[in-house]
Amino acid sequence: MTFLLDGPAGPLEALQSCAPSPRGWAAVVCHPHPVFGGTMHNRVVYRAAKALLASGAHVLRFNFRGVGASRGGYDGGIGEQADAAAALAYLQSQYPDHPLIVAGFSFGAWVGFQAALRCPQVGGLLGIGLPAARFDFSFLHPVTLPKRIVQGDADEFGPAAVVETLISRCQEPKGLTWLPQANHFFDGRQTELAAALASAVAWLQERVVGH
Repeated sequence: MTFLLDGPAGPLEALQSCAPSPRGWAAVVCHPHPVFGGTMHNRVVYRAAKALLASGAHVLRFNFRGVGASRGGYDGGIGEQADAAAALAYLQSQYPDHPLIVAGFSFGAWVGFQAALRCPQVGGLLGIGLPAARFDFSFLHPVTLPKRIVQGDADEFGPAAVVETLISRCQEPKGLTWLPQANHFFDGRQTELAAALASAVAWLQERVVGH
């Protein structure tokens, strides 16, 4: 069931899923660009949430301002960072002793990661389809949190060469998984995406939770 959490521009529509076998961590999953139809029900966001739940992480998805029942309107990424911070604050209140993960697909990674870096409870980052040719991800270069990226090698918004350069400049620990012949939306590659996300989440779990 969806509910409303307090956001900086008004209530944010959210969906919280509790892990059937909790392993002591929790995650926020951020959806793609609101202007182009991104919502928390996006299939890539859903698959990321499913992989995290299977690993024992409690998962919170939410709609950015102006999407679904969330109040407000698109704010160029600035207000959306504040929305992500509000979602993180909610998770902190629910699980104060758990390390948190921020996962994001496309625009959700750009916005969510920036909010994550201002939250000391965040222990790792999961990026899916980084639109690195459209948005500046250089803020990730000095970050020492575990970072795992899942990317299609035919991503039109995050070409392989651009993403390779970005990740090469980032600090360890880091990991990058390529999905052959996958575009930005992983069309026709959802089964392969599910497997790659399960592997990426296991990698993060080992480094963030340790079991």
